[in-house]
Amino acid sequence: MKLKYVRESEVLKALAHPVRLQMVEIITSLREDECSVSTIQKKLGMPQSTVSQHLQILRNKGIIEGNKRKAAICYRVKDRYAKEILRMLTGS
Repeated sequence: MKLKYVRESEVLKALAHPVRLQMVEIITSLREDECSVSTIQKKLGMPQSTVSQHLQILRNKGIIEGNKRKAAICYRVKDRYAKEILRMLTGS
């Protein structure tokens, strides 16, 4: 099996959860193309611990990366394939 398909299937598995898909949409929809955990938490209306667990899965799959900004970590979507999937699903 080609490595490309293995990677793409891993991204699809991670994005198959509605919360994680929504997180990627939230992060990419912001003008700065970055988003803090507290911003994501407010938009989702979920406990911080739940948001952090989902962010960890996205980080572990290489879909997002976090950069320390003062006291907060700001996330951005770094995986091109994940962005393409989101565009296909949302039509934007």
